[in-house]
Amino acid sequence: MFGKVASDVLGLSDVGIVIKPEDYNKVDTDDYVMHEDNERIYFLIKSKADEYCFTNKALIHLDGTSAASKKRTLRRYDYCNYRISNVTLETAGMMDIDVEIKFMLGKNMEYSIDVHKKHMEELKDLYKALIRIGIVQSDSEALLGFARQSLEMASTTLSQIRSTEGVLSQQFKELNQIAFDWLASTRNRYLVTDYGFVFDRYINS
Repeated sequence: MFGKVASDVLGLSDVGIVIKPEDYNKVDTDDYVMHEDNERIYFLIKSKADEYCFTNKALIHLDGTSAASKKRTLRRYDYCNYRISNVTLETAGMMDIDVEIKFMLGKNMEYSIDVHKKHMEELKDLYKALIRIGIVQSDSEALLGFARQSLEMASTTLSQIRSTEGVLSQQFKELNQIAFDWLASTRNRYLVTDYGFVFDRYINS
């Protein structure tokens, strides 16, 4: 449902503003949040051309080519697939009307979002939340790496155990299933897909 709210009603320009929670249902990205899967919006920045919607599971970016164009591209970046890094917050100078929050998504996706300086306090909360998400992602990657190393060590040890030819095939099937179950359970244990606990801690509604 594009065009729910006119730009002039929200007072938008090319510099973004932070949308209040009671107005989340008035922006276009709300239509693409997976409410059915308990996804919810925690922070939303909107300008005439773009919307940056931070949910507990992903960044949803509604990308407009320009404020005058109606053509827009929807992009979704789930935190479990895109690590957040290099988070910076640039404050406004004496003559500036905007502040800037920057961060990397994955290895080569760089975001730089201009926001009106009146929202500096809200951006401080977003800055802390993004920093914390990056730390949790890093810890999760390390734990998953340790689990894989543990499995490789166990596999190497078992491969040195001699077996008779008659039971080798059955042992292979059993070990393969054990390895699969181990990797699946480890992924479920250490891969974080919902960062609501981070936003609940740092974002002041």
